[in-house]
Amino acid sequence: MPARGRSGAAANLVPAFGTAPTPPTSAGRRGGAALPDAKARDLNRDRARSDHRPAVLLRWAVLLLGVSVLARLLWMLVSPNGMNLVDLHVYVDGSAALLTDRLYDFTYAEKTPDFPLPFTYPPFAALVFFPLHYLPFTVIAIGWLLAIVAALFGVVWIALELLVGRERMRETPWRVAAVGWTTVGVWMEPVRTTMDYGQVNVFLVLGAMLAVRSTRWWIAGGLVGVIAGIKLTPAITGLYFVARRRWGTAVWSAVVFGATVGVSYLINDHEATRYFGTLLGDADRIGPVGSVWNQSLRGALSRVLGYDVESGPVWIGAVLVVAALAWFAWRALGPDDRLGTLLLVQLFGLMVSPISWSHHWVWLLPTVLWLVYGPLRDAPGARLLAGYWLVTTLIGVPWVLSFFQPTIWEISRPGLLAWLGAVDVAGVLVFLVWVIVMGPRRAEPAGSPRVTLRRRSPAEPAEPVQSGRAAS
Repeated sequence: MPARGRSGAAANLVPAFGTAPTPPTSAGRRGGAALPDAKARDLNRDRARSDHRPAVLLRWAVLLLGVSVLARLLWMLVSPNGMNLVDLHVYVDGSAALLTDRLYDFTYAEKTPDFPLPFTYPPFAALVFFPLHYLPFTVIAIGWLLAIVAALFGVVWIALELLVGRERMRETPWRVAAVGWTTVGVWMEPVRTTMDYGQVNVFLVLGAMLAVRSTRWWIAGGLVGVIAGIKLTPAITGLYFVARRRWGTAVWSAVVFGATVGVSYLINDHEATRYFGTLLGDADRIGPVGSVWNQSLRGALSRVLGYDVESGPVWIGAVLVVAALAWFAWRALGPDDRLGTLLLVQLFGLMVSPISWSHHWVWLLPTVLWLVYGPLRDAPGARLLAGYWLVTTLIGVPWVLSFFQPTIWEISRPGLLAWLGAVDVAGVLVFLVWVIVMGPRRAEPAGSPRVTLRRRSPAEPAEPVQSGRAAS
């Protein structure tokens, strides 16, 4: 792949795998003396090797991904509490009570005696998971874990596609990059813990990415409505459609979500009334707010101050600050930066949610990709921020700090541990400020991929355009 106009991290990671231009052969030269047959054969052999190299790299990348996944599964098997899959047990066993009046009385405590896990999802989620309880759990577990890896690859692929375009994703070097980043992602803490617990997060992220990728309002809005019906947190994706002025899509996503609520009442009105009437706002039912595993703004503030700030003045003030930073960061983005807009929306959602467990932060992988390949990749600090997220997630800072908290219920802790426990919150705040500062400074020479997102190829559909700042 030609490297013209590409630089920075992207130039280091991808164009190196490109194919060399085809050299002339003795039969293809016009004018002058024909090359000796031996030299022509050498050139043809070199060309064949050059053409073959990307395919070899792709095979090695796929092999490395397979070995990485196998190693991850083996690690889960041999490590203490590695293969607990507690959330998958909740999905399967809890959904079996869908047609009773005890759906929200269910708890799973076999591997979590300190906090029996209740079914905390809308009744529509129980309907989606309901067929699983007819299958052997071992079959479900294996299929679930492999599906997580496949979904993670989809997340990486779409993130790169939003940055470089569908045409370029057909090129082998970018396929190698997609496989390679999936291999890295398997070992990042949000994905590690998603696999350990058998969580649903990667599937929800993929659903949101597919919605953003689609230019059809009914598909995009429908996907967001459905995944919000399964777990409420993806509903924040509706703000993306508002930011892009896709008004019809935003309304349709709300309609579809409303339909999932209606289906919940049709199936079990008693439990639907319990969930949407009394249980929805109960953060304590979801888990201990002050645990280091909770990387939300409320969790970080509670640990630093030593008590649960709840939805009081401190939390409200902090939310207003984050909202303002997210707004200005969005204004600093380029008008065609769909992935950047989506990331700002999702990171804002993770910050303001009462509880954002570390496995909710799968969005950090697309954030790293945006920093490495996005329009600000050459801005000062881009690589430093990408490195920060990679180091902290590959180490798993909340996981390390969890060994230093006496119980998951104790909020107060030494100042150093409290501040270290704000690793994701601090990273998001720095990221937002960095985008605000660096976004307007980007130079914009026409057609330069160094500083602007890729141009859409003629064969690639665009989002529908309306008047206003952003394409809708």
